[in-house]
Amino acid sequence: MKSYRKELFFHLPGRRGFVNITDQVASCLRESGIKDGLLLCNAMHITASVFINDDEPGLHHDYDTWLEQLAPHAPVQQYRHNDTGEDNADAHLKRQVMGREVVVAVTDGRLDFGTWEQIFYGEFDGGRRKRVLVKIIGH
Repeated sequence: MKSYRKELFFHLPGRRGFVNITDQVASCLRESGIKDGLLLCNAMHITASVFINDDEPGLHHDYDTWLEQLAPHAPVQQYRHNDTGEDNADAHLKRQVMGREVVVAVTDGRLDFGTWEQIFYGEFDGGRRKRVLVKIIGH
């Protein structure tokens, strides 16, 4: 059994955004040399997410609109978490809905996806550098 670990870094200038990271994750898989196993990809920050879905701009817009309706950023006073002086309680809630990580099967040295599936990094409190862990185990 082999193991591989790499961190990817992201710095989105805006408060929220989605980035397709499938190619970067696939590159990690190639670097690992692992042909069969499991790949874990997770956001290492509590205001960011990693998820799988379709790479379609309308869907990304719908996610952003839906999440902002579900947990609006303003007014920041509506959240007890922001009593600490922060203004990112909404980002914590958005991350909880979108998820922390994904696990993808590795088969014959490739990500074993369903039709249209891609891996995304979701940012909900941007403006600073954050990281995503890619961990692969297998042979």
